Amino acid sequence: MFRAPPEWGVEPVPAEKKILRSWDIIVLWSSLGVGLLVMQAGALLVQWLGLSLFEATLISIIGSIIGSLILALAGVIGSKYGVPTMVSFRPILGVRGTYLFSLLNVIQLIGWTIFEVIIMGEAATSISGEFLGSYTRIFWSTIFGLWCTLLAVYGPLAVVRQWLEKFAIWLVYISSIWITFNLAQNITFTVESTLNNSSILLGLDLVIAMPISWMPLISDYNRFARSVREGVLGTFISYTIANAWFYIMGVMLATIYPSESIVFSIAILMLGQVAILGILVDETDNAFADIYSAAVSIQNIFPKTRQWKLSAIIGILSLFLSYVIPIAQYENFLFLIGAIFIPLFGILFADYFVIRKGKYEISEFYDGKVIDFKAIFSWLTGFITYYLLTYIFTELSIGATIPTLLTSFIVYLLIKKVKA
Repeated sequence: MFRAPPEWGVEPVPAEKKILRSWDIIVLWSSLGVGLLVMQAGALLVQWLGLSLFEATLISIIGSIIGSLILALAGVIGSKYGVPTMVSFRPILGVRGTYLFSLLNVIQLIGWTIFEVIIMGEAATSISGEFLGSYTRIFWSTIFGLWCTLLAVYGPLAVVRQWLEKFAIWLVYISSIWITFNLAQNITFTVESTLNNSSILLGLDLVIAMPISWMPLISDYNRFARSVREGVLGTFISYTIANAWFYIMGVMLATIYPSESIVFSIAILMLGQVAILGILVDETDNAFADIYSAAVSIQNIFPKTRQWKLSAIIGILSLFLSYVIPIAQYENFLFLIGAIFIPLFGILFADYFVIRKGKYEISEFYDGKVIDFKAIFSWLTGFITYYLLTYIFTELSIGATIPTLLTSFIVYLLIKKVKA
């Protein structure tokens, strides 16, 4: 008989279950920071923005440091109070004010799951060959989609301790080292620049977008950390290294094989198919995280709904959508995520770290205000700022991520000061 695993929805994780050590956090976030989609994003720096190898590499490192620091700070509230991400916004937005962002988070997480399932299916097909003709990708997507759904049903503690640490993470480390070694033998690194500031800053936004895309999920996992310090340092160090590493591999692949897909480029390396298999095993944790966090976000609105049931529904829905949705306009999808969530975390940083001096009462997560329109207005100014800088005033060449974060941060502080 199936036994449902223990669940912690919107309620604080009990102290005895906050068991993830620094090493657990490092394994989790280094695992979530790597993947075929990260390499695909790195390839866009060369294929889409036309950056040189030197520029793209430097941007990958700087953007990873900035994005990972923001990501790590976003998980402080979850680590301290044991609450998931959407609940951590309740003292700021109000209980009902978080509902809209919970729904937006579910939509973007289903989108991420679809992308992950598609790319895992394509990668597996490159290894096995089309033994089922045009249905081969669907076959592999189904296998991976169902496995990721099962992982989500069993939850993060089981995935980190039983799946990642004992098996998956070691395969991806070995595979990634092998790919990097092969690429290093076939590329000449020179210091050169295209002198295109607009593309450079847009590329920086693209790199920062990857760690920031995890911000709406981070407290869903870091709430199990033993301490705030272990959660912050483990996340920052591991994600910075993992994100930069895989972005740079994507850059190198696109430089050596400019007209090929990432998966095919890896496959033609020596033992490339074996390396893809190793990455594929670990890639499943990304889709697991998307499915699990989508379920937790729904629980922010419907707290009595069982988490494992929601995970099963979301996983199967995403799988079916992956059969019909093409993996196109990926870069626009990343920018959309930034436009929605970057200003939201600007408000969180202003309220928690500046106004409240790092202190909330636990009751504020459950018995606070219903909705705060001042916070919603601050978020809207940030959202508009991101959209204008990304799609309208691109000639300004200042990027969008940091200006957006600062806009919502400053607007919220000013509104609170005027009220005081």
